[in-house]
Amino acid sequence: MAKSKDYQERFYRELTKDSDLIGQEVIIKETDLFIFAEKDIKSIAEEIVKKYRTEIEDYIKHRPEFMTSLEPIDHDPEADDIIKEMIRTTKLAGVGPMASVAGAIAAFTGNELLAHSKQIIIENGGDIFIKSDKGRTIAVYAGDSPLSNKIFIKIKPKDTPIGVCTSSGTVGHSLSFGKADACVIIAKSAILADAVATATCNRIKEKKDIAPSLEFAISIKGVKGAVAILGKNLGSIGNVELA
Repeated sequence: MAKSKDYQERFYRELTKDSDLIGQEVIIKETDLFIFAEKDIKSIAEEIVKKYRTEIEDYIKHRPEFMTSLEPIDHDPEADDIIKEMIRTTKLAGVGPMASVAGAIAAFTGNELLAHSKQIIIENGGDIFIKSDKGRTIAVYAGDSPLSNKIFIKIKPKDTPIGVCTSSGTVGHSLSFGKADACVIIAKSAILADAVATATCNRIKEKKDIAPSLEFAISIKGVKGAVAILGKNLGSIGNVELA
């Protein structure tokens, strides 16, 4: 029986628990974050998320193609910073601006929350922002692939803050033109990681697409590493430590 979106999110969050940090959910309309911090900062996070959601919603009213375009759009020097960064990173990846929205909310919220907690981990639908003083291990959820939850990515404290974002052609409701069960991108920016994950996943439709698609991902400035899973097939490239 197919699992619901809510089940998938709860299941994923069971895999991301860290006992040294306090977990807290922040849900504002469609935005559903799970935040790990050194203390309870839920009310602060809610206000930050509301601010960035409002900036995105207001910009869409002003420029509807920001939401609907599947191709990059032109830079707008008058836009808010989160909008500018979404436009910039998706242009590098060759996808529409909203391909980076989950990573953008996670990154901008995470960076602002660092004023309240030295360690912040934010999970936003499989897109993760991490700033940590200790090593962390992330399980890769790849739907029905036999490799799902058996591949782990190690994150070193010195490499954070960092973004680890996943796109899938078989899991979840996000638009994808590919068939990869999971395409994970590691980048200094979670916004860039989100955009490149979408673009890379779009390119993977069969086994032979894995290697050239990973080469595409690592060719984009700012991308540190990438992992792709398609059924029983696994590929990785760049600075990725698997376990």
